[in-house]
Amino acid sequence: MGVLALDIGATKFAAAVLSTGSTTPSELAVVSESAGSVAATAAFAGDTAASDTSAEQPGRAADFPLRHLHRVDVPASGVWEACRELLRRVVDAATADESCAGERFAVTSVGIASAGPVDVRAGTAAPLNIPEWRDGFGVVDAVRELFPHAEIHFAIDGAALVLAEYRLGGLRGVRSGLAMTVSSGIGGGIIDGGRVLFGRTGNAGHVGHIVVPGWDVPCACGGVGCVEAVASGMSSVRWARAQGWAGTTGTELARDANAGDVRAAAALARAGTALGQAISSAAATLDLDRVVIGGGFAESGPLLWDPLRAAVSRHARLTFTRSLQVTKSAITDGATLVGAALLAAESSR
Repeated sequence: MGVLALDIGATKFAAAVLSTGSTTPSELAVVSESAGSVAATAAFAGDTAASDTSAEQPGRAADFPLRHLHRVDVPASGVWEACRELLRRVVDAATADESCAGERFAVTSVGIASAGPVDVRAGTAAPLNIPEWRDGFGVVDAVRELFPHAEIHFAIDGAALVLAEYRLGGLRGVRSGLAMTVSSGIGGGIIDGGRVLFGRTGNAGHVGHIVVPGWDVPCACGGVGCVEAVASGMSSVRWARAQGWAGTTGTELARDANAGDVRAAAALARAGTALGQAISSAAATLDLDRVVIGGGFAESGPLLWDPLRAAVSRHARLTFTRSLQVTKSAITDGATLVGAALLAAESSR
């Protein structure tokens, strides 16, 4: 099986192939026998079960057998052309690998994980931070045209993320959990009763658009007060700059905050509080055991995490939410791409 994985992020695309011989059911047992419902076809419906891996210890995305990983920044225009060239480069690199014995790498299954919103029934992606695709781009049809003999499996990036966390990371053995990414945007995926929830259109887990109290900040989605508009790296940078901070990135914001800059520290505290509020709402709605948070901005340290945990303690007061565990992901880098590979490999077995 020639598995190709594609991660369509808000600012970067990433793609890789799954190593030859690493796609047996015993090695990648994540999706149940109903996995055909995950495919980006009209048959997509309902949820997808995940196997119980509670006996295993957490791994790392870096340990997963992906090869020929390539990344590219999302351009302002010609977005699909950049994505298509990325996929071609990865397949060319796989073809040049000695394991192909001079033959063209045969792509038999493609897993696509995309920033949302998505419509898995139509096979379209409309990421808020990719203006050229805001009205919906037919990514499944475009990939199918490039690889006409391959099965195409398509999901929102949060669903792929939670698959990876369930298989390799902090949600192993958890019956009900939420995997979140806090970076340039905020997204997530849900495990419930050992099943990945997709929802009616494939957008379940879109936690970046939980509305948090007390924040009337316009969001790119058109709403007001979404946690993504308050607590993402990009949003926090904008707020800090409005207070007079001179940096330009979330990494710089965290560095300056930890060096004692009062305005940068206030931005992290603001983000952490809003995240804790949103997590508390999600926990009450979904009856969660654990929330695992990854993403670049989640690496900002205690100045983000202490206010986050304080907000959870303040708001998650119901008897069934008081035991909620909130932890940092150990598999942040590449987790969504790994989830896309899992989606393709297990849905095609």
